[in-house]
Amino acid sequence: MNDSGGAVLPWLVIRQDDNGNRYRVGRYATRDEAQQIADTLDERGHKQLYSVEHIGRTVH
Repeated sequence: MNDSGGAVLPWLVIRQDDNGNRYRVGRYATRDEAQQIADTLDERGHKQLYSVEHIGRTVH
C-alpha cells in the first residue's frame, strides 16, 4: 500500500500501434501479472506491440 491507502501498481502494460502511438492498457502489482496480460493480448494476433514497463524505467 502507498501512503494514500491505495494499492501500489508500478507495472504497466503499454500498447504501441503501427504509427508509434503509445497507450497505457493497465497498471498491475507485479511484473508477472503485467506480462501475463501482455502475452494474452499478443496472442490475439493484432499488429500492435505490447510491452511491460516499470513506472520510471523501461523493462525488456
